[in-house]
Amino acid sequence: QSAVNVPRDFEGCSTLRKYFGQLHYLQSRIPMGAEQEAAVPIAWTEIFSGKTVTHEDIKYEQACILYNLGALHSMLGAMDKRVSEECAAGAFTYLRDHFPHSYSVDMSHQILNLNINLMLGQAQECLLEKSMLDNRKSFLVARISAQVVDYYKEACRALENSETASLLGKIQKDWKKLVQMKIYYFAAVAHLHMGKQAEEQQKFGERVIYFQSALDKLNEAIKLAKGQPETVQEALRFTMDVIGGKYNSAKKDNDFIYHEAVPALDTLQSVKGAPLVKALPVNPTDPAVTGPDIFAKLVPMAAHEASSLYSEEKAKLLRDVMAKIEAKNEVLDQFMDSMQLDPETVDNLDMYSHIPPILMEKCAALSVRPDTVKNLVQSMQVLSGVFTDVEASLKEIRDLLEEDEAQEQKLQELLGKVPPPQGSPPPPSPGLAEVSKECSKYMEVHEKASFTNTELHKAMNLHIGNLRLLSGPLEQVRAALPSPTLTEDDKQVLQNLKRILGKVQEMRDQRTSLEQQLREMIQKDDITTSLVTTDRSEMKKLFEEQLKKYDQIKVYLEQNLAAQENVLKALTDANVKYAAVRKALAEVEHKWNTTVQTLVASYEAYEDLMKKSQEGKDFYTDLEGKAAKLLEKARAACQAAEANRQQILEKEMKKQPPPRPTAPKPALQKK
Repeated sequence: QSAVNVPRDFEGCSTLRKYFGQLHYLQSRIPMGAEQEAAVPIAWTEIFSGKTVTHEDIKYEQACILYNLGALHSMLGAMDKRVSEECAAGAFTYLRDHFPHSYSVDMSHQILNLNINLMLGQAQECLLEKSMLDNRKSFLVARISAQVVDYYKEACRALENSETASLLGKIQKDWKKLVQMKIYYFAAVAHLHMGKQAEEQQKFGERVIYFQSALDKLNEAIKLAKGQPETVQEALRFTMDVIGGKYNSAKKDNDFIYHEAVPALDTLQSVKGAPLVKALPVNPTDPAVTGPDIFAKLVPMAAHEASSLYSEEKAKLLRDVMAKIEAKNEVLDQFMDSMQLDPETVDNLDMYSHIPPILMEKCAALSVRPDTVKNLVQSMQVLSGVFTDVEASLKEIRDLLEEDEAQEQKLQELLGKVPPPQGSPPPPSPGLAEVSKECSKYMEVHEKASFTNTELHKAMNLHIGNLRLLSGPLEQVRAALPSPTLTEDDKQVLQNLKRILGKVQEMRDQRTSLEQQLREMIQKDDITTSLVTTDRSEMKKLFEEQLKKYDQIKVYLEQNLAAQENVLKALTDANVKYAAVRKALAEVEHKWNTTVQTLVASYEAYEDLMKKSQEGKDFYTDLEGKAAKLLEKARAACQAAEANRQQILEKEMKKQPPPRPTAPKPALQKK
């Protein structure tokens, strides 16, 4: 009863451990296992489905208690008890390795793997936080953060399992999104500290690419963080300030001071994680945890001790096999990550056979607005007309002023040839000075607006062609989108690569299946009955005989692991041949995406262009009215100035004395 209604604190953890240990003592003495004489029905509720599951097996009681122990430690860990995540991981690991996974779906191998890696990931997070607060070396912090990424990647793989997805339902999507966000976030932290290390080593080109990578990964994390609490958003914003500042500063320094070549990220050594946390082991027979064995007098302890020794032999066998599997899996995962080959999207040819939905949406929107292009063209024409009228009016005003200035200059030159009149010449016309001032103001406004008008026309001309295309038949839109052209050799290279990728997946699946078979064999392997009747001196021989049952499946696993080298070599060769095809497909995909984005941008620019065009028409219509009035004013002022000049000229001519008669030339006398 205490274990079922356990308090949610460390006292509760102690109660669960004690009850688990006493169950272990009990099941080694009383036949309460599945289909045994003293078996009783044991019922628990599945955590995810809410269904009641009943088994007549004492191991089911132990498994549920162990699951709750892991769950309680995870709750205490969430309350900032830092060591609890490792305790939780230990409980789930023991449950995964020592109990059947068929009791209930929430104890499946994938779910337990998910829980273990979530716990270890969070424990490593705590260590990362402490390392950063302690100002540990940048390279160490980067490796600790990279290990957080590794744990969460394993958790993500478990989440992507179809059985896990169907069990968790909506929770699976939320958890997967959160785990993926954390993967990108801690990858960004790792590369931030690799950039810091490059800075310390004065490798300024490497510093730029690491900070750039950190920025890219952080942006991906921010995309996945939509819907997360404000505390998460604040943390992401703070990190963006740090990484963004680091990147901008590093890039500026390298561009203007150091001028080091910036290497490609994939040419640099990858950051290998440093696992500094571990699942704390569960020992069901530790007296310090279980207390005194209350069933000690029921059966001989020798049989129990021998059974525990055999269990340890089985556990050792499993550890040895799993060490080899995990080592190969790590090599395989790193290799596949470096290849960046996804069997589902390795050729992505299907995307070119149809118009993308976002473009279809724009085509559909334009189909119900057939006058879109016509309206834009008309708006351009009206704007051009008003613009031309304003320019003509201002030019005429300028010509009038220049003509008036020339006439005034001419008059001054003429006045200079005759005796100047008494007093000063008449001042320039106030009307013309005002016209000149206003004309200069309008010309300045017109010149500024002219640049904007030119840019607007360029934008219109850029988008009109795209809008015509989107308004036309869908066949023309599809034809305008780039598509790859592959030769027969290219197709053969592609098919060969996909075939080998299929072999890789087949190898993975077979390895997982063999591992599962081995675990199930170990779980079902109970020789307690034999141990009771076996002499103590014969125990070692009995263990050796019993362990031979695993030889065949170990051979199959060894063959599977040995095949990996040949499969990866074949994949490497196929990938080399695929490089040219991959580059061509990537270029076409880039062009395809660029074309789609350009067409969408043209559609979205339409309303803005119409608005700016209308604003331009309103502006120039107003300016045209002002220019027309100023033109009339200029004409009147010029006429008045001309009349004034004529009066001045007439007055000056009247003041001139009449010309004197000239004397005849003297004649020369003839000799």
